[in-house]
Amino acid sequence: MEPRGVYETTQKNGTPSYRVSISKNGKHISLGSFREKEPALQAYQEANRIYQENKIDILNYSTYIHALSDDKVISLLNHRDNGLYFKTPIYLRKGYFSYFLSGYGELKFDNDDLFYYSSHRILRRGGHLYVNDYGMQYGILARYGIKNFAVSGRDYRFANGDPLDLRYSNVIVINKYHGVQMKESPGKQWHEARIHIVGDFLLGRYETDSEAATAYNKAADAAAAAGIDKNFIQNYILEYDKKQYWEIYSRIDLPKKYLDYISDFKK
Repeated sequence: MEPRGVYETTQKNGTPSYRVSISKNGKHISLGSFREKEPALQAYQEANRIYQENKIDILNYSTYIHALSDDKVISLLNHRDNGLYFKTPIYLRKGYFSYFLSGYGELKFDNDDLFYYSSHRILRRGGHLYVNDYGMQYGILARYGIKNFAVSGRDYRFANGDPLDLRYSNVIVINKYHGVQMKESPGKQWHEARIHIVGDFLLGRYETDSEAATAYNKAADAAAAAGIDKNFIQNYILEYDKKQYWEIYSRIDLPKKYLDYISDFKK
């Protein structure tokens, strides 16, 4: 007689398949589908073992568990230890949670993000981490205001040096605007605005990143008006309302060298 949690079904092509599930602590949990009977039985037995043996934990489970996927094991361990089942590989910690991305490592997040990542699976393409949301792909760093073009160490950094620690206090955004870089020397800090057409063109140095970002926007507008056919990214300036933005935009004088350059660019 088969265990109650193993069910034989037939695929459309007539091939047998085995669906496995388990009920623990008032929760009915699917363990997946298997092409062969033996791995299905093993998965069911392993799931029971996770709940019965506290010696199995997130650090050593690979020694004991072989049929279940890593994601499923993390979900079961969290359900056993913390009383909550998530479909994504989340394990609750004290004051934060870990998201275990197989083959990549343990990502750490603030509890403020628990609802989001319990319903959005993190995917990886190369070193790029993203989620699918409403049919679109979004890099997970975008939740911190970090743009797709940002470079680690230049535009953002991690306070403790750990790029897997994505708690908000650990993610330091240095340059949040396109075409803007913070520069510093002993006792002094400023923000450079640059625009890339063929090469980089220095537009000026400004006290704030918001003013530098506005200068970049104005330079992009001037390039488009001069007939330069390029898809310039416009900055949305967080610090200004509409009136403030246009006041500062009007006050900024672009370098004559730049204006001459774009006027001659297509001649």
